[in-house]
Amino acid sequence: MDESKPAGSLRRGWTTGACATAAAKAAYLGWQVGDFPDPVEIALPGGARPAFTLAMSEPCDGGARVGVVKDAGDDPDVTHGALVVATVRAGAPGSGITFHAGEGVGTVTRAGLPLPPGEPAINPAPRHMIRDNLEEAARSIRGPMDIEVHISIPGGEALAQKTLNPRLGIMGGLSILGTTGVVVPYSCSAWIHSIYRGIDVARAGGLEHVAGATGSTSERAVQILHDLPDHALIDMGDFAGGMLKYLRRNPVPRVTIAGGVAKMTKLGQGLLDLHSRSGTVDLAWLSERLAEAGAEPSVVEQARSANTALEVLETAKNLGLPLGDMVAQHAWRTAAKALRGTEIALEIAVFDRDGQLVGRMPFHPVA
Repeated sequence: MDESKPAGSLRRGWTTGACATAAAKAAYLGWQVGDFPDPVEIALPGGARPAFTLAMSEPCDGGARVGVVKDAGDDPDVTHGALVVATVRAGAPGSGITFHAGEGVGTVTRAGLPLPPGEPAINPAPRHMIRDNLEEAARSIRGPMDIEVHISIPGGEALAQKTLNPRLGIMGGLSILGTTGVVVPYSCSAWIHSIYRGIDVARAGGLEHVAGATGSTSERAVQILHDLPDHALIDMGDFAGGMLKYLRRNPVPRVTIAGGVAKMTKLGQGLLDLHSRSGTVDLAWLSERLAEAGAEPSVVEQARSANTALEVLETAKNLGLPLGDMVAQHAWRTAAKALRGTEIALEIAVFDRDGQLVGRMPFHPVA
């Protein structure tokens, strides 16, 4: 995700679930009455009734097919501009509305997600939205209620490689997501959701150790450090607090938080949101840690006017001072407060920009 939020008011968009709902409803009506409504209006869970323009519509074998282009508004969504296609046809008598993964929509292969292994990755909320709108359409024309719904996203398998789906065990494509139908730009809700699902999958798989990292360098480094499988890695980013609070309610025996010196300094300062919008690196605070590590007063004073945390770290390394360990100890205290009341053993690992370990607070119970 590009976290550089543009200035000014931001345009909201639609989830893949809302687009799939619009496509399914238009396909159903086109199949049953021979006329594809364009635009097609759907009901969202909150009561709003937006209309969607059709990008394609055609009859097909025993049913109809409709595509809607996803508009994510001003959110940097990997699926923005993707074509979401719904194919509907008659289902077996008494089957009701059933869901199937077409091209570019993934299949769940691991436990711990809201759907069991083997199910198409069409999440429960979008399923409810599609079902409610199809039932509304069926009642309006007294049409059949036994319906197969196939959702596809051409090119979705390639797009899914840019998401956490492979790590979560969703194979073959994207997920159909969204609880409200609306994408709020830069709300980061999708990222937080992926953190939760990553923890759920790790727990369901019986893993006893997960690691949350602030970026790709620290993630690779901590994976090598502990020889962790991919699904033990939580894409925490700047959301240390979000991950830790979820782990407090859904614990695993061992947790590592890994990051560069700047992010871990912020955690040590007491920040649980590590993004620049929530606070900057306090060089005065970091200089105090340098003093704790044994630096001379003149070195400490010089560090107060350094340009970056990395510059202070380099000074410490040149003097053979364990500044990284000091940062890790304070970061551990902040994180431990968020996990208070659990029996989790917590570790902090601090890496430089080359992925070299430069500080560590070993595993210690937070309780």
